[in-house]
Amino acid sequence: MEEQRAPHHWWRYGPPWRHAADGVEPGRARWPWRSTALLTAFVLIGTHFAAHGQHHRVPLDDSARVLLVATSLLLLWRQRYPVFAVFGTAALALGYLAAGYPYGPVFLTVAVACFSAVVAGHRRAAWMAVALLWTGHALVALWLYRWLPPAGDRGAGLAQEIVIATWVLAVVAVSELARVRREQWARERADRAQAARRRADEERLRIARELHDVLAHSISVINVQAGMGLALIDSDPEQARAALTTIKAASKEALGEVRQVLDTLRAPGAAPRAPAPGLDRLPELVEQAAAAGLTVDVEGEPPPLPPGADLAAFRIVQEALTNVVRHSGARHARVGLAHDGGALRLLIDDDGPATGADAGGSGNGLAGMRERAAALGGTIEAGPRPDGGYRVLAVLPSRLREDQ
Repeated sequence: MEEQRAPHHWWRYGPPWRHAADGVEPGRARWPWRSTALLTAFVLIGTHFAAHGQHHRVPLDDSARVLLVATSLLLLWRQRYPVFAVFGTAALALGYLAAGYPYGPVFLTVAVACFSAVVAGHRRAAWMAVALLWTGHALVALWLYRWLPPAGDRGAGLAQEIVIATWVLAVVAVSELARVRREQWARERADRAQAARRRADEERLRIARELHDVLAHSISVINVQAGMGLALIDSDPEQARAALTTIKAASKEALGEVRQVLDTLRAPGAAPRAPAPGLDRLPELVEQAAAAGLTVDVEGEPPPLPPGADLAAFRIVQEALTNVVRHSGARHARVGLAHDGGALRLLIDDDGPATGADAGGSGNGLAGMRERAAALGGTIEAGPRPDGGYRVLAVLPSRLREDQ
């Protein structure tokens, strides 16, 4: 399951702490108190130590510390309002440098704000803020230093500004890489969620087909036998008793198969307790059809098939015979089996005519047959015959067990 992924695969799907934040509205994002507090302490302590080697700069005072704290605290808004955070940190950092205070980790606050803005999708705003900071610093270092503190300060060289520009580009590049990776994680998670929904839908359809095929056939037999029993209960009690016996057997079989389907739902992933039905149970279908007054002739021998194809073939024959019992006046049907060129051909014919009677069916039988055949790459052709009656022709690609 998704929650049980191996920890060393987190890099493929994104850090676990990012998953909860995805899809959260900007106004309801969490406040990053801890990281901001740690970063504020780092900026203050780091700047204090960095100032010892910069005697030509203005010494740190209360105003400088207020600027450093304000610049760092703006990072509290980097998740809710990333554009405000990146422009605010850039402006305060530029003001700190223009006041002549020592260089230090104050630039780290701008880098963190830029990273957050780019990852959040505000790329242009992040680029503009960083570009404005670098441009302002270049103006101060190359020209405005004459009128700004400290007194007697000398301008920086062009090489130093190129180095700073290189660091700026590196920060932006890392931010862009993180944004691309995050978008890739989001796509992968969306794809996995869609695949999970698709598997769930397919499983629901499979269960619906199984329940339809099980219940439709058995209940059709029960419906016919119940009608016969009611008609003969006074004139022929023995025949009515035989109809009730057939109803009991059909309902017991239906309950067993429904229980098997429900057991797979209660214990997902567990092996079914009973094997899935296949063409080896074709004689049972013939007996059930005979109990409903339909004589079925079987031509050909069922070949050994894989379980999936065997179950599909059985259900198709079962549904076709059920439709004959429900909707046809025919008392005779034929089931033809042929295996040729790796394909199983199923032919179910009846002589008709159609009765137009409604036996309480859902109308999904033919659709279910087509879905079963399509799942194996096969086809279903169903329709009236030119000489009367109805025909169902199924072609199911298959391979013999011994060839696998």
